[in-house]
Amino acid sequence: MDIVKNRLHSKTKPMALRLAISMALIAVLVFALGGLLACTSGSASDVVVIATNADAEAVEVMTAALTDAGFSGQFVFQEMGTAELGGRLMAEGTSIEADIITLASFYLHSSQNRDDTFLPLDSSKTTLDELPDYMTPILAITGSIFVNTELMEEDGLPMPTSIRDLADPVYAGNLAIADINSSSTAWLLIQAILDNYSEEEAAEIIQGIYRNADAHVLPSGSGPIRSVRAGEVAVGFGLRHTAVNDYESGMPIDFIDPAEGNYKLIEALAVIDRGEDTNPLALEMAQHILEGGRPKLQEHYPMQLFAGEEITPIHEIANQRTFPEPLTLELLEQHQAIVDGIVRSAND
Repeated sequence: MDIVKNRLHSKTKPMALRLAISMALIAVLVFALGGLLACTSGSASDVVVIATNADAEAVEVMTAALTDAGFSGQFVFQEMGTAELGGRLMAEGTSIEADIITLASFYLHSSQNRDDTFLPLDSSKTTLDELPDYMTPILAITGSIFVNTELMEEDGLPMPTSIRDLADPVYAGNLAIADINSSSTAWLLIQAILDNYSEEEAAEIIQGIYRNADAHVLPSGSGPIRSVRAGEVAVGFGLRHTAVNDYESGMPIDFIDPAEGNYKLIEALAVIDRGEDTNPLALEMAQHILEGGRPKLQEHYPMQLFAGEEITPIHEIANQRTFPEPLTLELLEQHQAIVDGIVRSAND
């Protein structure tokens, strides 16, 4: 019996020892992992998240401005489309996973009106447009008519001088525009029509333009210029600066500032207001994006936004117009509904 007890004791002792060692190792690992997670969490909170709908060139410019200012490794860009970022901002407000937003100003207006989303910004620069203190413009886009000069000559088409001209049946099957339900670029076209014509005239013009464009009502704002470049259609309406760039590069592209005027959309920067949890670096970085990045951004998007800025004569616009109502998401949705109703009635 003593022999059995001794054997059992000899087996139990090493098992208990192994169990104790295993538990100790687990405790050490848990402690180490907890420390690692705490460090990771702490460092992540120090990184400024910049959510943007800007294109690759603009993101590159802003990245360079922040890097040159000594913020390397302290920020990260989240890039997404205008509708996606705007939708997230409207849905999440100050809970959005970003410290800085660069986005179309009409989304910023609507978000601030609804949720008081942004902090006031200090800027020594004077804007040419009257804007609220929670946003500062970084770039702007404007629309124009453009043509493929070779195709215009081949098809014997008259040169359009107004947006109203685009409704002329002579351009049937030879016109490309963007779809207002998927591209804010199209809103530049619709603003010009609704601001210059009566309700009845606007309906006739929109019907004629959509009839002429037909299959070339495109989902992307860059779609019309690509179609005109490729010779798929002779005439388009879209971003003015892209047509000017093509013209200057020697392509058979020309641009026309419409008689109704050139309307614009502003892309602006804003800082999320999280109260005491606001990242202190966000406001500082916002200032450096404006001061260090704006000159380069103006090279890519040559429009004057601040007093004292200069552009080359080819980019000057004689009849720059502003829609009489503040641009908000709600106004865009109202205009989308107007266009959809006009197009539906034309198809009935």
